[in-house]
Amino acid sequence: MDKMKMESVDMTTKNIEQIGAMFPNCITETMGTDGKTRKAINFDLLRQMLSDDVIDGDESYEFTWTGKKASIAEANKPTHKTLRPCFEESIEWDTTENLYIEGDNLEILKLLQESYLEKVKMIYIDPPYNTGNDFIYRDNFAQSTGEYADKSGQYNEDTGDRLFKNSDSNGRFHSDWCSMMYSRLMLARNLLRKDGVIFISIDDNECQNLRKICDEVFGEINFRSDISWQKRYTRSNNTVDFTNVIEHILVYAKTDDFNVNLLPRTEAADNRYTNPDNDPRGVWKGASFLNPATPAQRPNLCYPITNPNTGTTTYPTTNAWRRSKEVYEELLTENKLYWGIDGKSSVPSIKMFLSDARGLTPTNFWDHEYAGNTDEGTADLLELMGSKIFENPKPVKLIIRALEHATNATTEDIILDFFSGSATTAQAIMKLNAEDNGKRKFIMIQLPEACHDKSEAYKVGYRDICEIGKERIRRAGKKIKEENPQATNLDIGFRVFKLDDSNMKDVYYSAGDYSQSMLAGLESNIKEDRTDLDLFFGCLLDWGLPLSLPYTSEVIDGCTVHTYNDGDLVACFDENMPDSVIKSIAKKQPLRAVFRDSSFEGSPAKINVGEIFKLLAPNTTIKVL
Repeated sequence: MDKMKMESVDMTTKNIEQIGAMFPNCITETMGTDGKTRKAINFDLLRQMLSDDVIDGDESYEFTWTGKKASIAEANKPTHKTLRPCFEESIEWDTTENLYIEGDNLEILKLLQESYLEKVKMIYIDPPYNTGNDFIYRDNFAQSTGEYADKSGQYNEDTGDRLFKNSDSNGRFHSDWCSMMYSRLMLARNLLRKDGVIFISIDDNECQNLRKICDEVFGEINFRSDISWQKRYTRSNNTVDFTNVIEHILVYAKTDDFNVNLLPRTEAADNRYTNPDNDPRGVWKGASFLNPATPAQRPNLCYPITNPNTGTTTYPTTNAWRRSKEVYEELLTENKLYWGIDGKSSVPSIKMFLSDARGLTPTNFWDHEYAGNTDEGTADLLELMGSKIFENPKPVKLIIRALEHATNATTEDIILDFFSGSATTAQAIMKLNAEDNGKRKFIMIQLPEACHDKSEAYKVGYRDICEIGKERIRRAGKKIKEENPQATNLDIGFRVFKLDDSNMKDVYYSAGDYSQSMLAGLESNIKEDRTDLDLFFGCLLDWGLPLSLPYTSEVIDGCTVHTYNDGDLVACFDENMPDSVIKSIAKKQPLRAVFRDSSFEGSPAKINVGEIFKLLAPNTTIKVL
């Protein structure tokens, strides 16, 4: 039986394997810090393999900063942490498919790499804008040296704070922020489906840097839009020069498979269609046959055309034609060219019929009427919570607009927000689901950042941002349910998980350092404070199963047996399991089975388990903790 590895996927090893499959001659070996030989990439040879010119020197067009390489390495490092279920803070645990996860989003994104690989349809995030007053994540690679961190007072070993205020006096002001974003976006991209998309809110402070980062992570070719959102519509008297009334929303697709959802047609748009020639096919509007390009630029679109009514032939002069000769002849045959009211025009228009018209493409300017504003965001939260407990929350209407353009009501799309803040995204998803009978599901991730003891949130009893987010979802779900009684299948629940250290005991000594008195404490390699379900959900992550599926627990001959999603995984962590329990589990013929290593007295007992499964469930994969 193999052992569960109980750590996130090693992205470095995975990437090396993928490169090796394409360029096996670029794989070499190197000595690791542990003294063991491991595979590595010959980057000089790889660069040469990707170029038809001789590469000499290292100059190239790139966006870089201090700490970039370290941030990439950090994203690729596996984590030994785990997610522990928290039933008492959850809503409708047994039936919900929504998740709320507390903890450092970098570690959590690593843990979700296998369970949610290419399963997320849309990501929306509203990260720190790096204005000089923001708190950003303190990652190991964000520090130049330990001495720098000590002198700047950015790290508190007693409290283990994960955030620090990134003031513009920091010599690594932009670098720290770029490093924070780069590693997280690398991991987030892996979770997107091939037809997935990410929306990122940002202001002018880091917009250009963020776009360059996204060009690298998602590919410049996958840039879709820089939406200007009108966050306010009044001027400010407090600015020195210009009043900033917009924020940016950068939109990047995972691949070309993404297609934006079109808007319903409007009466104003349809009124542009007329029927001056009484065409029996209905109203239409004309599209120019002239190309903006010149004949020299598009010689393939230059050919003579003849007016069928007058016999006059016209050659392109200033402009090339908009359609190829083959398409022109098809349009002519199908009577889809309009030669003017008198039929004598030398250059036709192309008839575009309303009956063939599709929906309207969204624009890259979202005004406050279409997508709300910051005042509405504050009002949304105030209405639910009774006081102003969060600064500048995004309006629910803004997130709904993004959801409408990127997700579908019927396909159970998963939406991820790993800077979830006050959980506006969760409320927007539930509200839209209630309106269109949708089945969208959310994953909210938020660091439990402490509320300042002078803040309004602290005064009314909230100690961290996660408490605000969870309570908002509870209240919003209840309100939406009451306002939409027809939405009988609306999921307003959420399972809460909290990031914690590994379920397994840490090993601090080499084998020669152990004394006889220490061995008694090593009878089990699992921490004493961990429950069966802590171990169970840790196994789901290790095996790459989603965290939102149904499971049951039953007692068989005094042992508790946990079954996930009708047999995707069956686990039992009791000591000294009798054969009757093993046989009962094997008869279920699960895809996977997990036991404690200490559940068996020794190797003969393990061999016996293997034989039972070979007989009753030969296709089951068995592992031990």
